[in-house]
Amino acid sequence: MPGLRQSEVGVAEFGVDQAAGLRRLFGGSALRVIAFASGSAGVGKTSIVANVAVALARQGKEVLVVDENQGSRGMGGFFGLHPQADLQQVLKRQRRLEHVLFSPLPGVSILPAGRAACQLGELGPAERQALLEAVAALERPVDVILVDTSHEHEYGISPWGLAAGETVIVVSGSGTSIMESYALIKKVSQSLARRHFRILVNRVKSGEDGRIIHGNLHKVAAQRGLARLDFGGAIPQDDALSRSARLGQAVVGAVPEAPAALALREFAANLLTWPSAEYEQGGVEQFIRQLLHLSHRLTPSVLHA
Repeated sequence: MPGLRQSEVGVAEFGVDQAAGLRRLFGGSALRVIAFASGSAGVGKTSIVANVAVALARQGKEVLVVDENQGSRGMGGFFGLHPQADLQQVLKRQRRLEHVLFSPLPGVSILPAGRAACQLGELGPAERQALLEAVAALERPVDVILVDTSHEHEYGISPWGLAAGETVIVVSGSGTSIMESYALIKKVSQSLARRHFRILVNRVKSGEDGRIIHGNLHKVAAQRGLARLDFGGAIPQDDALSRSARLGQAVVGAVPEAPAALALREFAANLLTWPSAEYEQGGVEQFIRQLLHLSHRLTPSVLHA
């Protein structure tokens, strides 16, 4: 793939034909779009998204990860890769979409979108058309899109995250993370009318600790009329998770019986049972139209309405 040597992609051990994987990428009729957000960096969000993507791929799903983070903070950094292209180049017709996507392992394709994420609301007709044509030119839709959102977006969450059928807020057990997560929920709920989130608590001693953290957030959000917060799950503190990440691997594949791996696989299986949004029945192209519609309506004045 342009900009990435085969050794960098790291798929040789799987015996996978990269081009064939891309041809399979946009296929199937069902689509689930899940956004992952956090109030701040350092809560393990990207690691969770990477592991959920791998867990879903191991269930036979074709997964596309839209990565809003740049450099070492993104999916490329997690898997030890260094992608050179971004969705922005597709919008400017400088590259084809299939030349921007990269696949660290079978069933998982990643779309670097950090440079394009904050510009969606400013796209002109030509750039919007370029995105629609890029999607239409690919053969089949993915089964699941996971959006790893940037916590630095001015609206609290990007148009990619707003267009998703579900938004998962990743929070750790620290008091700072809990407060920052609440601040994010408040901002997005009040400014952008998002009224439902799922809470996934990371790095806790037990599932009960995760439920307590969720319960406290849920109670405050309900009392102040902000949003409904459903419990998404809890991922235990697990050295196997951090060791695997340092090696550029997902714990669900590297140490499948580790407590964190078991919890992540359960979470991945559960998200497939969540109610789907109406537009998701239309596949990836309909999702992109929804994305463009939302991004076009977002302006700084929305935040002060």
